[in-house]
Amino acid sequence: MYNHSDSKAMEREKRNDTSFSRKRSFTFGAYGGVDNFACGDAARPESSGERILDIMHSPATESKPFLSTSSNQRDTELFEIIEKLQGSRIDEQRCEFPLPLKSQMLTIGGDLPLILPSESGGYWIDPPLERLVGVSPTSSHSGPDPESYDIMERDGEAKIYHEFFRSRYHHTFTAVDLALGPLVLSVCLEEEENKLRVILRMKESSLHGVFSLSLFPNIPSAVELAKMLCDRVSVSRFEVVGHLKAPELITAFDEHRVSPNFKFGVLYQKEGQFTEEDILSNSEESEEFKDFISILGETIQLHGFSGFRGGLDVCHGQTGSEAVYTSFHGREIMFHVATKLPFTEGDPQQLQRKRHIGNDIVALVYQEGQTPFLADVIKSQFLHCFLVVRKIQSEEETEGTAYQVSVTAREDVPPFGPILPNPPIFTDRSLLREFLLTKLINAQISCYKAQRFSRLELRTRSSLLECLQAELSTQSKCMMGDPALSALPSSEGVRGVPEGSGGFIENFKRAIRVRSHSFENLGVPRKTGVSASQRPKTDKDGESDKSPGPMHGLTDSSGPAELKDQTSPQEET
Repeated sequence: MYNHSDSKAMEREKRNDTSFSRKRSFTFGAYGGVDNFACGDAARPESSGERILDIMHSPATESKPFLSTSSNQRDTELFEIIEKLQGSRIDEQRCEFPLPLKSQMLTIGGDLPLILPSESGGYWIDPPLERLVGVSPTSSHSGPDPESYDIMERDGEAKIYHEFFRSRYHHTFTAVDLALGPLVLSVCLEEEENKLRVILRMKESSLHGVFSLSLFPNIPSAVELAKMLCDRVSVSRFEVVGHLKAPELITAFDEHRVSPNFKFGVLYQKEGQFTEEDILSNSEESEEFKDFISILGETIQLHGFSGFRGGLDVCHGQTGSEAVYTSFHGREIMFHVATKLPFTEGDPQQLQRKRHIGNDIVALVYQEGQTPFLADVIKSQFLHCFLVVRKIQSEEETEGTAYQVSVTAREDVPPFGPILPNPPIFTDRSLLREFLLTKLINAQISCYKAQRFSRLELRTRSSLLECLQAELSTQSKCMMGDPALSALPSSEGVRGVPEGSGGFIENFKRAIRVRSHSFENLGVPRKTGVSASQRPKTDKDGESDKSPGPMHGLTDSSGPAELKDQTSPQEET
C-alpha cells in the first residue's frame, strides 16, 4: 500500500542531500560567489555551521528565514574565512617572471639595457648591468684611442717560418715520439746575429725559440734543441728531411689557420621582438637601419661579385641580390644581413636565413627600440658571441646621434679587445666603425678558443701534422734511395695515396674536408634521413667522416680550417 508520509520523507531527504552538496561546492570549490541557500539565522547561540546544518535538515514547510544581527555577523565571519582560504589558493597559482625581467636594472637611466642575461646562464655580458647606472648620451667619454685598436692574431707562430726560415739556409728534422706523436723540427742558423732560431711542431701547438750560440760550446743536436723547447720530448734521434718541396709543405701546414677573410651575421631587432622567429622574420629595413649598415660597409650586388663572398651565391641569386661588404686593414669582410637574405613565406624559422647566420660564429644585433636582446634567443651550435648596438638620441642637439654598444659571449670565450669606453657610447661614426670591425674580428678569433672549436681544431692539427711528418719522412727516404721504399709500386705514395694526387697537399685538403664534416663532435644532430647501410662510419670518439646537412656546415675560409666545407655553393671552400 502506498504510504504518502514515506514518500514525503524520501523527497525531504533527497532535497537535504542536494542542499548539502551545494554547500560543499561553495566551501571547497573555486573562487567567489555567495550561496544564498546557506544564508539564514538561528535563535540560540551556536556555531554558524551547526545552524546551517539545522536549516538543511528541517522540513521545507518549517523552514523560516531568521535575519538577526547575530547570525549575519557569524555568516560574515564565515565568508571572511572562506575568502582568506581562497585568496591563498590564488596566490599559490601566481606565475613568476624570469629573474632578469624582475630586476631593477630594467629601468637604468629610464631605458632598458641592451642585453639581458640568459635565464639558464652560460654567458658573460660587457659592460655588466651595474655599470650602466646613469648612462646617457652626454656622459663623459673615457676610453682607448682608436690607434690602439689592435687586431688579434689567431696563431702568433704561423708566419714565423715563412718570415725567418724560407729565405735562409735551414734544416728540418722529423721524428715520432711515443708520448707526443709526430714532431717536425726546423732549425735556422742566423750567423749575422750569432743565434739559432728553432720551431718545434707538435700536435698541441708549435713552440718557437731563439738561442744565442754563446750558450753552447758546439752547435747542439736536433734532440737537444727539441728538449730545450719541450722537456717532454723523449725521442733519441731525428731524421733529416731531404725532400725538395719541404718548405712549401711546411708553410702550408703552419699557415693553414691564417685567413684574411671574415664573415659575420647582422640581425635587425625591432621594438617588442624577443624571439628568434620574430627577429628573423623582419624583411623591411627602416631608414635608421639602412643608415647603420652603411657604417659597416658598402651594399654591393651579389651577381658577378669577385671579392670574398662569405658563402653567398654570386651566380644564381639563391642567397638574395644584395649584401654588405667591406675591406678593413687588409682583411675582407662579408656581412650576412638577415633582411637581405631570402624570406620564405610560411616558414616561421626562416631556414634560408638561419643557414647562414646560424653558421656564423659572431653576429651583430641592431636594436630599433628599447627591447633587450636575450643572449640565447638565437639557437645555434656555432654562434658564440653577439655585439649589440642601439641608437640613442642625444639630449643636446649639438651632440647629434649616439650609439650605445654592449657585448655578450658564451662563458668559455675568453675576453677580447678593444675594451668598451666608459660609458659604452659612441657619437663619432668613424670611431664606431673602427671599434665594431676590430671587435668583431677579435671576437671570432677569441671564440676559436672555446671548447667546441678548440677540440675540433686540435683533431685537425693532429691529423695534418701526422700527414706532414709521414710525407716528409717518406719522400726524404725516396730521395736518398731507400731500398725498402724503392720496392713499392710507383703508383703508390704516402699511405697508399697516388703520387699524382699531390701527396701531403692532397692529404691536407682531404683532412680539412673530413674534419669539417665532423660536426657530431660539436653536438650537432644529423638532419638527413639515411638508411642504416648508408650511415657514415665513426671513429673511436664517435665522430663521423661524412658531411652533415647543409644547415650545419661552416661556409668559408673565414672560419676554422677544420670547419670549412667544400660541397655546395653556400658552403664555400
